[in-house]
Amino acid sequence: MPAKDAPIVIKKYANRRLYNTGTSTYVTLEDLAEMVKKGEEFTVQDAKTGEDITHPVLTQIIFELENKDGQNMLPIPFLRQLISFYGDQMQMVVPSFLEQSMLAFSKEQERFREQMKSTFGKTPMDVMKGAAPMKALEEQTRRNMELFQNAMRMFTPFPAQGAGPAPAEPAKKDAPEKPDELKELKEQLAAMQRKIDSMG
Repeated sequence: MPAKDAPIVIKKYANRRLYNTGTSTYVTLEDLAEMVKKGEEFTVQDAKTGEDITHPVLTQIIFELENKDGQNMLPIPFLRQLISFYGDQMQMVVPSFLEQSMLAFSKEQERFREQMKSTFGKTPMDVMKGAAPMKALEEQTRRNMELFQNAMRMFTPFPAQGAGPAPAEPAKKDAPEKPDELKELKEQLAAMQRKIDSMG
């Protein structure tokens, strides 16, 4: 039996079946998605090796959800931008930035949920007024995307080795690389995080 607050262990077998050790039942990716929505903590382990494979399984859940009709959440420009950061020196900064951005958005979503609940909870005629919270949500999403794109533009003056200069700002060939470049990047990221927090 796992400890009371310990994450539930899901074992994945060679036949790709998933076994919930908490309930002693086999589960599907859809079941795991529901557990995530309910806030249930779990880790996925390879049944044979004991290796933690939570990350690839969660990624697979997103892939499955994105392939369902009408469920696409990740816009193509965002996916392209995200892919472009793999192998780039900014790769180590992106996860932290995305995590903090999602935390800030999660705080905002509660406010939007309350707005929509109060609007849609009234008479059918009042449902038409639901455009106001939706507009606010769209505006917040647009601001979040702008903030992310601006933050990434701040970090792109340091092109990867062998890459050409960034289109927005040519690389300065005669400027030597500073040893404290990473420190500067972290400071810039912290400044952007403070900006996100102040928006919340």
